[in-house]
Amino acid sequence: MRTLLVIGIGAGDPDHLTLEAVKAIGRTDVFLLLDKPEERQDLMRLRREMIAEHGRAGHRVVELVDPARDRSAAGYAEAVEEWRERRADLVERAVAEELPDGGTGALLVWGDPSLYDSVTAVLDRVLARGRTGFGYTVVPGVSSVSVLAARHRTTLTRTARPVRITTGRRLAAEGFGPGAEDAVVMLDGQAAFTAIDPAGVHIHYGAYLGTEDEILVSGPLAEQADRIAELRAEARTRKGWIMDSYLLRRTDG
Repeated sequence: MRTLLVIGIGAGDPDHLTLEAVKAIGRTDVFLLLDKPEERQDLMRLRREMIAEHGRAGHRVVELVDPARDRSAAGYAEAVEEWRERRADLVERAVAEELPDGGTGALLVWGDPSLYDSVTAVLDRVLARGRTGFGYTVVPGVSSVSVLAARHRTTLTRTARPVRITTGRRLAAEGFGPGAEDAVVMLDGQAAFTAIDPAGVHIHYGAYLGTEDEILVSGPLAEQADRIAELRAEARTRKGWIMDSYLLRRTDG
């Protein structure tokens, strides 16, 4: 039986690797690196450095070009479903061709595989097809949400108050009305924070957390929204991609 390890490797700082992740990397035979190398060469480099430091002798690295998702499609759910199906095709073929019987493979996932990542859903889809057999284990990692709170020296929750983890798409559609719980926003491609009512809202913002390009901004949303949007646009133009998240916090009650 083949074994796959889905390893959370943190938000970008190699020191965020947990001891469990280091041990998992050390027993891997074949690493399947699933990414968009034309956009994120520095992320691929970071993964390779982690593998070089902690990998066992004789391991192999297989780079897989992640299929692009159609972001112009009218139906969001349908586009994601189609993208996951193509990802499943890619992973299934790689496991069958690159991982020998009895071997251990690994997929290195940024942050925590349990938080807004589709790798486990893709592996379940491959297994459901019944053509390629393997077992898999998930190794949790340090999420960007945890790093965001730590960098800003705050907590995600306040006494007797909930926190919501949502997406930029949902924030844009639903807003951040009076009395709403505090919210961590991820996967915000359109800077949705610029379109909500900023009155009584504080923002803790972070981009490229854990890397040398880290950006941190904190303060009243009314004062910081335009500045964050400018920093974000400049960074995205310079690097070609951005990974960011932020915490919106009510200060008016």
